Amino acid sequence: MTQTDLRQRLTGVLPPITMPFDRNGALVKGGLRGQIDFIIQQGARAVVAGGSTGEGHTLNEAEFDQAMRESYEATAGRVPFVAGLIVQSTKDAIDRVKRLQGMNIAALQVTPVHYLFKPDADATVQHFREIYEATQVPILIYNVIPWNYLGVDLMLRIMDEVPGVIGMKQSGGDLKSVSDLILRAKPHNLVLSGVDALLYPGFALGMHGAISALTTAVPGAVVRLYKAVQANDHATAREIHFKLNALWNTFNHDNLPACVKYVQHLQGLEMYEPRRPMMRVTEDQKRAIKPALQSLLG
Repeated sequence: MTQTDLRQRLTGVLPPITMPFDRNGALVKGGLRGQIDFIIQQGARAVVAGGSTGEGHTLNEAEFDQAMRESYEATAGRVPFVAGLIVQSTKDAIDRVKRLQGMNIAALQVTPVHYLFKPDADATVQHFREIYEATQVPILIYNVIPWNYLGVDLMLRIMDEVPGVIGMKQSGGDLKSVSDLILRAKPHNLVLSGVDALLYPGFALGMHGAISALTTAVPGAVVRLYKAVQANDHATAREIHFKLNALWNTFNHDNLPACVKYVQHLQGLEMYEPRRPMMRVTEDQKRAIKPALQSLLG
């Protein structure tokens, strides 16, 4: 498959699924299937497992394997499958991907390292190069780490020097950077949004899709937004945008996955827990979320 073909396959709404934890913090076996059926039925173009919304940073190796395999099996080839890596070293990233042999992974979503020590630009390029060379799986840069946030020049350099890096998910709220990325990226590169409050302006600028919390919480609404922008129906797109923004404003970033799980539950999915020490959804949050969701979904 060419990079252009892959870009077309990973265009649109790509929800990062939540993890089904019980009250003791254990993964619930079989708990992912209902969610994955739901998001695909709502028009999602891919399934992304192991991201921030999915509390991927909390998964040990065995849990990572379980979550990836169950997600992949539940996806059942209906849409592409993207595996998320939130890791602290090049070796850890490579080792985790090698544990997933036998799976047809469309792409990896990989963060820069995010502990205390920040590699320089050359080391960062080498990090992504070694992951791709060892795994031969296309890579999306997950540009989300505040103290290791990659600038436009560095991301473009990585994509130029490492052909296996096909794009990025931009998670900062800087539309100037988004504009520069779209202006300067190669035609086969993906520029995806991770900024829930700015999905509409991102799509209007030409971003190719989104991997974000709202795409998981209300995938159908974000699909409608994306399609409205593609059809140049900006009146409809703005209407959806402001309703999405009202819902987003009810979420607290510190327990964002818990809020997403609650919104999923209000649409008929099983209610699962965040992994401690993340806080559960509060009663105040529930009271704010319900009317905003009702306004959005009608």
